Amino acid sequence: MSEHAITTITAGVFVGILGVLIKYVGMMELIAGYDPETITDEEGLADFIGTNALYVAALTIGVGILEFRAATSDSGWYWIVFVIAVAAIAIRMIRGARRFEST
Repeated sequence: MSEHAITTITAGVFVGILGVLIKYVGMMELIAGYDPETITDEEGLADFIGTNALYVAALTIGVGILEFRAATSDSGWYWIVFVIAVAAIAIRMIRGARRFEST
């Protein structure tokens, strides 16, 4: 297994663990910028952020698997798709998290 594939899959597993801790265990302190005084729906925020973190984890593990399978070729088209998808999810998370804040 290539070193890049192992690193990528390990990173995906790590992000997945964070997503599970946020979504199912309620470890809100793992969310950057979390301020309990401004949040109106902690469970909703945990579900939203945790789910999106799990999406990123799945994408990352998927890219790691593709990296492993493509170790003999120079095709890296999936990295472009990965970067675009993660950026889109990050924007979705930033914008979507606002609906759980009091104004």
